[in-house]
Amino acid sequence: MSEEQPINNKTEPVKNNEIKTPIWLSVSEAAKIGGVQTKTIRRAIQYNNVKYKIISNRYLIDLSTLLTFLQTKTKLKNKLNQFGLGQYVDKWK
Repeated sequence: MSEEQPINNKTEPVKNNEIKTPIWLSVSEAAKIGGVQTKTIRRAIQYNNVKYKIISNRYLIDLSTLLTFLQTKTKLKNKLNQFGLGQYVDKWK
């Protein structure tokens, strides 16, 4: 018989801007959100510009690092704003 662990209803604060449950996107989803081509996302993976993991021979990209990467260069930032997620956002911070 397995023993049950007591349930702790105490919520710990997030430290150092750490995200407890990151959002993982496929390469094609990341490209659609960024308004870029999939080869741009694959290049970012190749040069370790985004945080990723491989599950069943598929790359999954962390959303927060993807958005950070897309803000690094003016060309990518413009594509994000014009063709990607940014077209739905009134004003970025």
